[in-house]
Amino acid sequence: MVDTINYNKIRDYIYEKTGIYIEEKRMYFFKNRVIKRIKKLALDNPETYYNFLVKSEYSEMELKKLISEITINETYFFREFPQLKVFAEYALNDMIKRKNNKYIKVLSAGSASGEEPYTLSIILREMLDYSFDYKIDAFDIDPIMVLKARSAVYSDYSVRDVPKEYLSKYFEKEGNNYKVKDIVKDKVNIYNLNLIEDETYEKLDDDYDFIFCRNVFIYFSDEIRKKVITKFYTILNDGGYIFLGHSESINRITNAFRIVKANGFILYQKPSEGGKNNV
Repeated sequence: MVDTINYNKIRDYIYEKTGIYIEEKRMYFFKNRVIKRIKKLALDNPETYYNFLVKSEYSEMELKKLISEITINETYFFREFPQLKVFAEYALNDMIKRKNNKYIKVLSAGSASGEEPYTLSIILREMLDYSFDYKIDAFDIDPIMVLKARSAVYSDYSVRDVPKEYLSKYFEKEGNNYKVKDIVKDKVNIYNLNLIEDETYEKLDDDYDFIFCRNVFIYFSDEIRKKVITKFYTILNDGGYIFLGHSESINRITNAFRIVKANGFILYQKPSEGGKNNV
């Protein structure tokens, strides 16, 4: 019983700090991950671990390590390709028609080890004509993932779905790995930021054309989703699009966005000034 109370305290602390909510059905998995950290630190039990997590001088570092354990960072280049095709062939074309300048700005939130923002960079290089420029901002809460993303070096597994012509055009072979070329990498800025903190949005721009936040909301409660989507609304240009994971939806928490259906996918578009809804 005491251990259960302490596991719940650890879960509540994570929610308070990161917005990540551990549902009851995932508690067995969560407890096993906490036990792994307890053993790694040679601590006695969940109570001593909770005190270490919350009160020690290493609290911030340990929280980040625990987050790495309980979240799934598995990703790869061109993941969910049909959705990326909708981005490239529908949403991007629509945005280009709306733009009064020649600059596309994209945000990749919860970017893990960087495959998504670099994929988007490749797509933009392929789809935009020479008169356009672009930049991609990306961030993740996990500092280990951020370091990996900044290194831009990936295994065969990560690049397995990259079209062959893109693999030779945008990657360099490094031993058994592949390194993203600078022509792709230099357009991507990667930060270690927390999705739920107000300070994060003070550091980001306020005029993105596209926001990708795929397979991130699955970890959040509706309260946190509402907070994040309100922030997204603020930093997204009129007519801009949000892309979520295929199993994610924001329909029950806001009616601020226009629902767009394209090739079987649902996109969320911020209305133009004249048709703006309330978040």
